[in-house]
Parts: sequence; C-alpha cells; structure tokens
Amino acid sequence: MTPTPVISHAIIAYNRRRARGQADGIVITPSHNPPESGGLKYDAPTGGPADSRVTDWIEKKANELLENNLRDVHRIPWARAQRAATMHRFDYIASYVGDLGQVVDIDIMGNATINVGVDPLGGASLRYWDHIADRYGIRLTIVNRTIDPTFRFMAIDRDGVIRMDPSSPYALTRLVGMREQFDVAFANDPDADRYGLVTRSRGFIEANHALAVAVTYLFAYRTHWPPMCAVGKTIVTSSLIDRVAARLRRPLLDMPVGFKHFVNGLLDGSIGMAGEESAGATFLRQDGGVWTTDKDGLIMGLLAIESTVRTGRDPGEQYAALVNDLCESYYARVDLPATSKQKTALMNVNIEDFPVTELAGDAVQSVLTLAPGNHQPIGGLKVITKNAWFAVRPSGTEPVYKLYAESSKDGIHLRQIQTGATAIVQRIFADAATE
Repeated sequence: MTPTPVISHAIIAYNRRRARGQADGIVITPSHNPPESGGLKYDAPTGGPADSRVTDWIEKKANELLENNLRDVHRIPWARAQRAATMHRFDYIASYVGDLGQVVDIDIMGNATINVGVDPLGGASLRYWDHIADRYGIRLTIVNRTIDPTFRFMAIDRDGVIRMDPSSPYALTRLVGMREQFDVAFANDPDADRYGLVTRSRGFIEANHALAVAVTYLFAYRTHWPPMCAVGKTIVTSSLIDRVAARLRRPLLDMPVGFKHFVNGLLDGSIGMAGEESAGATFLRQDGGVWTTDKDGLIMGLLAIESTVRTGRDPGEQYAALVNDLCESYYARVDLPATSKQKTALMNVNIEDFPVTELAGDAVQSVLTLAPGNHQPIGGLKVITKNAWFAVRPSGTEPVYKLYAESSKDGIHLRQIQTGATAIVQRIFADAATE
C-alpha cells in the first residue's frame, strides 16, 4: 500500500530533469469515501490529479473496454511480468521519508518531548509512520494498526455510513476519546492525502480551522518562500482563510473544488500552500520548491507537530489566538439527497433564471458560477452577502448534493442561511423537473 502523496512526490522527483520519458502514476483507493466506493486516481507527469480532458478520455476508453468484454486487455503471468525489462523495484518509503527534512523542520521534532498519537484509519500511511518515528526519533504512538478492507473497525459517520473521513469528528471518535493521552494527535484517510487533528486543549479541530492555523504558521516561518507566493483554497473553504491571507498581505486564489486546479501554481512556486475544506492540503518545500502537487496528509500531521514544538501551543490553542484577532466563523457542510437529473441541473444552473437579491436579511452582493481564482466553472453556484455565503454543488461519488454555508454572525444566522439556500435549490430542482 502506497499513499497518494508518496506517488506524487516520486513522480516529481523522477521527472525533475527529464523532458522525455516522464513518469506518471495510478492509485486505486476509496480515499475517504465508503469502502465500496473504490476508484482509480490518475496522476499526470506533473505529479498531481489530471485535468478533465485526460480523465474524460480515460473514462471513455474504460467504458469501451468494458463494452467489448475486455477483449483488448492483454494479460501475462505475474512471474513473467516480474522478469520484464519494463519492471523494476523502487523504494518509495526510503525516497519519501528521507526527503521529509526538505519540507518540514524534522530536527526540532526529534528533539521534542511532546507525545504524538496517529491513527492511519486502516490505510497506507501505517508503515510510513513507523519509519518516520524510527528514523527521526519522534515520540509517536500508532493507536490503531488494524488493516481490514471492509473498515468494520470504523465509527460510523453522521448519517450511519462508514467513511474513513478524517474531517469528520464521528469518524475520529476513537482518537477524540484519547485526546488526554497526547499533546497533539492526527489521523490520515486510507490513501493519506487527507488529515484530521485532535488536541488536548480543544479536542477535534475542524478542517477549516486546521487550515487557517497552518496558513498562519507557514507564512510566518517559511522565510525562503517567494515574497508574493499565494494562499490557495477552494471556493467552498472558509472565508476565515481570506482574512488570514489579507492579514499576511498574501494573494488569495479561490479555485473550484478539485486539487487539479492548484497543480501549476505548486509546480512553479506561485502558490505556497493549497488547501480545501475536506481536509486536504499540501505546501512547498522550505526552499520554495515543489514538494507534491497532490494533497499530503502526512506532512500536514508533521506540520502540526512542528508548530506545536516551535510555538509552545498546540493547533487548538493557536486557533483560539487566531480568532481572538480575526473573529470566529460559523461554518457547516451538509449532504442532501439528489437524483442524477437534479445533480445535472445544479451543475448547469443559469443564474439569470434564478435571481437572488436577499438572503437571511442581507442584500446579495454577488452570485458566482465561476471561481475568481481561475475563472473556471465551480460546478454549482455560490451566493455571497456582507455577512455570509452559501454554495451548492453535486457530489461526484454519491447521490447527494453538498450545501456549504458560513456566517460571520452566529449559529442562528448560519441556520437561516442554510434554510434560504435549501429553498433556492428546491426552485432549481422544480424547474428541472418540468423540462
């Protein structure tokens, strides 16, 4: 089992000085989705998720092969494949773990006395954490060594479904219950491109809050990064990140959902850190070079250790100090049922057909179907007022649509935003039903 970010790191390292004969990669994983939702992830020679043009071609070709009963798929015995000239061994663990000092301050972790807990959630990061702890002397305890493809050991999510989702406090019930045992603890999803934080001071840390803390810390301590490299986030990630970027005087890039939109910026160093509300993020090497162009939950866990040691405060305490300066945000994401036809209607909504002028007592300032960061479709819409916003977009893997909302006022106002957003979505669905 090999984590997604390790594949990205290997591709980038291999291709660094090659104009021809470049590597790419494939990962087969359910990621943070239910166990039955396994899928194929293709990483391009950039090391990151391929763009839609490439994935559409893969999807079309795969369906053609299936329709022809796989007649064009050729097989050879495993023993013969091992002897083929195109087959060779590569030590992913040594390559990735040996390079970690390039992206995080691994030395201060080895000298630290804090206790760290890690839950790999039955996934590919398990062996990597063993090697990281042994090589660098980190006081790290793996709280769950179970490997089971059914993931029956997982606590069920809020809707009764098994998801290996470290952005969910329900999925991290075990780790949250152990908060008093560790100074800082974290989990990775099965392919280790996501992370979730738990601290003694605050318990479970919401993904948006963890991202805000990471951005604040990195741009303060990565002094060799380009002076104008940007903060990258998806359009449904908390606007708290906007306020952090403004305070840091760093450009902010609001992108559509999908890490493929950050690949080029990470490659050329114009994006220092990229993150999303579903607990995926990565950042540049300490010298400003590219580390991965896909999400990396391992370095996000290590960053939590680094920042705790250096600042003397765990991420929960760092977040409390941050919102004391910038004020709290009230954020929620809910998944609601949607048919294929309804999901299509959301993706193709025409905002001129659904004029929105007021939301929860505030005037609407803008309605977006394109992301400001790259002017690409967001696959839904986002409505913004002075004190709040909401966004809706269909899930790519489940029969639901996702409703994101945030208020800078309070929880009551947040619920009002959600109610208004749901009413707008129902109007879109009703219109689609009459077509």
